[in-house]
Amino acid sequence: MASILIIDDESTTRVFLRSVLETEGYEITEAANGRIGLELYRQKPTDLVITDIIMPELNGLDMLLELTREFLHAKVIAISGAEEKNSVLDVAKLLGARQTFKKPFNLPHLLAAVQYELAH
Repeated sequence: MASILIIDDESTTRVFLRSVLETEGYEITEAANGRIGLELYRQKPTDLVITDIIMPELNGLDMLLELTREFLHAKVIAISGAEEKNSVLDVAKLLGARQTFKKPFNLPHLLAAVQYELAH
């Protein structure tokens, strides 16, 4: 069973993603900000990380930078509801996110991305 770490400061997003992904058979871990998420990943790396970008304490971009420096093969999907077009998601790609999605995201597309990343 593949493991996924969901990092998002919005509990409704975390609960929704957990529910959907557990139904698909994935083992889920959650974190409310980038600092907690990075620490959880260091303790027990997961097969995939889905992270929000705009969060308190350690935002998704800083977390992504630290994560991909420390774990070269970490697989990350970045999501964001930030209004500045797609600039934060473009930066996330530059920092190592394999795929990006703007909130509200299309769930079938996100699930397809999760399946793709876990298979490759």
